[in-house]
Amino acid sequence: MELATSHPGFADPVYRDRRNGIAALALNHTPGDPIPVAEYTDEEHHVWALVTRELAVKHEKYAVREFLDAAARLGLPADRIPQLQEVSDLLHPLTGFRYLPAAGLVPLREFYGVLADGLFHSTQYIRHHSVPFYTPEPDVIHEVIGHANTLASPRFAELYRAAGRAARRVETDEALEFVSKVFWFTLEFGVMREDGEVRAYGAGILSSYGEIEEFRGMDIRPLDLVDMGTTAYDITKYQETLFEAASFDQLEDVVGEFWDTCDDDAVRRLASHAPTT
Repeated sequence: MELATSHPGFADPVYRDRRNGIAALALNHTPGDPIPVAEYTDEEHHVWALVTRELAVKHEKYAVREFLDAAARLGLPADRIPQLQEVSDLLHPLTGFRYLPAAGLVPLREFYGVLADGLFHSTQYIRHHSVPFYTPEPDVIHEVIGHANTLASPRFAELYRAAGRAARRVETDEALEFVSKVFWFTLEFGVMREDGEVRAYGAGILSSYGEIEEFRGMDIRPLDLVDMGTTAYDITKYQETLFEAASFDQLEDVVGEFWDTCDDDAVRRLASHAPTT
């Protein structure tokens, strides 16, 4: 697995070897078998514990109530990195979701498609210890603190499933990209009006120590399928454009309904309404 020169672990051969070794566990995994155990170091457990402690404070201030309640039900360990099999065993009784190990980024159609079956691809390696509050790529902190806590909510879990059904229903790459962008601006980086405040529900915000403090200052637009499905984004930076649901009901009515009913023709019609630049 090649790392970009800007990656905090690029110049650390020990970290790179460990990351590659943990990624190899996923490459050798057969779906249906127990998820291979990743042997984490004390230093890696310390990173998890530090980030978990700091994010918990920020979640109370910035996260939507649905996320907080779901996280309390899931009960992830705070002092050590949980194994993905352990996360699956905690999560499945709550919403039926299970985790699949991933070596790195998963192709869009595969990543989104299995959501329909209640499966979520996750990396097992953790960010470099020198910058515990930053990662340029999805790591186990993002995948578990961000997504598993969200997936412990039946309402959120159903939205994930709906996105998976949509990804399987559409056939063109263009339609799949539109579906994935709506996911990005909602379940990854969505915000919602709650008790008169803008609060976060997107896993990308809720797993980012820095971004969770900055999101209220971004360009926050009303929830809009055309805008979300046609807006470009940069995964390496804080998201400058966010979309605010007026309520959880609106999120389900607009985004959930779109994922439940969209096909290639519907996406093409929506995309045709995007403003030209």
